Amino acid sequence: MDTTRKLWVGLLTLLTIGFGVLLWMGGEIHRQQPPIPQQVVTESGRTVFTRADIETGRQVWQSIGGQQLGSIWGHGALVAPDWSADWLHRESQAWLDLRAKAGFGKPYAELGKGEQAKLQAELQPDIRANRYDPATATLTVPDQRAEAIAAVASHYETVFSDDPAGADLRETYAMKNGTVDTAEHRRQMSAFFFWTSWAAVTERPGQAMSYTNNWPYDPAVGNKPTSSTFLWTVFSVLFMIAGIALLGWHYAVYHGREGAPTPPANDPLKGLALTPSMKATAKYFWVVLALFLVQILLGATTAHFQVEGQNFYGINLAEVLPYALTRTWHTQLAVLWIATAWLGTGLYIAPAISGHEPKFQRAGVNFLFVCLLIIVVGGFAGQWFAVMQKLGLADNFWFGHQGWEYVDLGRFWQAFLFVGLMLWLVLMGRALWPALRRKDEMSSIVGLLFLSTVAIGMFYAAGLMWGEHTHLSMVEYWRWWVVHLWVEGFFEVFAVAVMSFLFVKLGLVRGKTATVNVLFATIVFMAGGILGTFHHLYFTGTTTAVVALGASFSALEVVPLALIGFEAYESWSHSKATPWMARYKWPILFFIAVSFWNLVGAGLFGFLINTPLALYYMQGLNLTPLHGHTALFGVYGMLGIGLLLFCLRGLKPDVVWNEKWLRGSFWALNIGLSLMALLTLLPMGLLQLDAALEHGYWFARSAEFMGRPIIDLLVWMRVPGDTLFSIGALLLAWFVLRLWVAPRK
Repeated sequence: MDTTRKLWVGLLTLLTIGFGVLLWMGGEIHRQQPPIPQQVVTESGRTVFTRADIETGRQVWQSIGGQQLGSIWGHGALVAPDWSADWLHRESQAWLDLRAKAGFGKPYAELGKGEQAKLQAELQPDIRANRYDPATATLTVPDQRAEAIAAVASHYETVFSDDPAGADLRETYAMKNGTVDTAEHRRQMSAFFFWTSWAAVTERPGQAMSYTNNWPYDPAVGNKPTSSTFLWTVFSVLFMIAGIALLGWHYAVYHGREGAPTPPANDPLKGLALTPSMKATAKYFWVVLALFLVQILLGATTAHFQVEGQNFYGINLAEVLPYALTRTWHTQLAVLWIATAWLGTGLYIAPAISGHEPKFQRAGVNFLFVCLLIIVVGGFAGQWFAVMQKLGLADNFWFGHQGWEYVDLGRFWQAFLFVGLMLWLVLMGRALWPALRRKDEMSSIVGLLFLSTVAIGMFYAAGLMWGEHTHLSMVEYWRWWVVHLWVEGFFEVFAVAVMSFLFVKLGLVRGKTATVNVLFATIVFMAGGILGTFHHLYFTGTTTAVVALGASFSALEVVPLALIGFEAYESWSHSKATPWMARYKWPILFFIAVSFWNLVGAGLFGFLINTPLALYYMQGLNLTPLHGHTALFGVYGMLGIGLLLFCLRGLKPDVVWNEKWLRGSFWALNIGLSLMALLTLLPMGLLQLDAALEHGYWFARSAEFMGRPIIDLLVWMRVPGDTLFSIGALLLAWFVLRLWVAPRK
């Protein structure tokens, strides 16, 4: 059995085992998810909440933006509080206050430290006790706790309405007045918040940890890291060191054994005949740049809300375009423009690979383009009506805002997008079919490219696996299939296969060498990537097994990034191999930027937050978007731009490129992203981490902390980086525009 066949067998075995374990653990998560009571009653028999209240409350929360306005169990936006942690802290303080008045005749805050410690010690076993009866599906709470629950619900009634008493908090939280439309809906949303906090503090039957593995950190109620959190953090570091050592050994022994080929005298792609469907992909790249520019504008608006709350330089923008909406569109556009760049690249390169233009291929490319535009416009319009509370709960799930970060589209638009991806899969398969039937040194790369296309199309279906009332733990499980496996997994394989094919076609790498490298890289990446999905699920109502698997395999995701500098060096060497390679200088430089941000954004900043102990304290703090921005744009965004430029070189082969625009764009984007990370996200995240360690997670996300002048200053410190980044995007857009408008031949 030759090396290529062995690698294929290894990859298929890995995928079978990896997804088998992933699916099996999904069943375990479903079996052990936190129960939702049919009713919450007091010891005296009064009904506090019903299951209908809790489930309708979740619908209300989703309709106002869900994870785009604050967060639940740490997943979501960062300006408003984490509602689970906030409710838990407020309820415990209200309960302590009631106990203090009953026992000492004065509020808790006025007691001495000894008396406060005594009340806390007495509260912890009461608030952590599991009083849920599975036989009757009833949760019974003490009458005194019910009073505390009512006090917290009253607070949320004030905040989510247009009551002037909550105006200051709404401004700090960047919420519009009247965020939730009716008092009944506000009461029901409070029921949902109560349930998420109950699961966060209530101990699993027979275990000394809560349903969320004691997250969030709140020592007042006994929420502290579990022993398994410490244990698997240590093992994750050991796994990472061992993996890097093993990969380093493999690289030293096997890499470079076969010398690089002699580059051809002329550009092999310069004479490539453009087919009608290849020409039709140009509009995809125009839309990529349009979506990119709009995303930057929405990002600046979203960041500014953190300073002025409801205003944008004095304009009350929140009444027509609130924070929850600008952040929704900002995060969605990030995925959409990057995905569109990759879809366009696939449609452009497929006929180039096979040399075959199927019948009606151009019509299919144009039809898919129209479908994508309808999805964006329709989906975004539905979200505006939902967040502005003009759609109603009956239609919100299907046409409005699902409330799940990165998969916020209403179910109808989600399904429409899935159909569009199936069309893309058909178009790619038709064009690649002759190349798939050929048996040559490129067969494996083409096969892997097609399989990644199949996976991109099919795995988006994971976003359709939950319903309107599916348990929160299971929604999170399936959501990360889309966000982690779809975006960070199969798109990565697709990109590696495309780049390898391009380097082979340019004569810079031998086909056999590229095949082995692509298959090996895919195995290494997917070895950590599949089960590494669990590192997003440590504290979403899952068990210790999820922590163990997530910690162990997410550590392996860092392993291939340790040698990323060598890939960058090789790419740079390729760009100097022969004079005509200057035509591809800027696409290759963007590929080198991908290597840098893979190491820094995905590797360094990713591992900073990915171990169980680190994420226990850091989840939902600004260290999370530090990793998110530098990995999502730094890796996938830069890669999308590099692929876009590669395709534009073929679409406009005779046009002289204005190097100064691209040089300015390249450095402005990279330096701007660096300043954004180092001047704002990193220091703000570290300040929040210090606050969480000292007082509890709730404090790091509170209005008291986030309203401090130092936080406002750090937000303003984003202006230089954001401005430079925006200039880089504008220069790129101007460069592309000039390829069609008054170009130099």
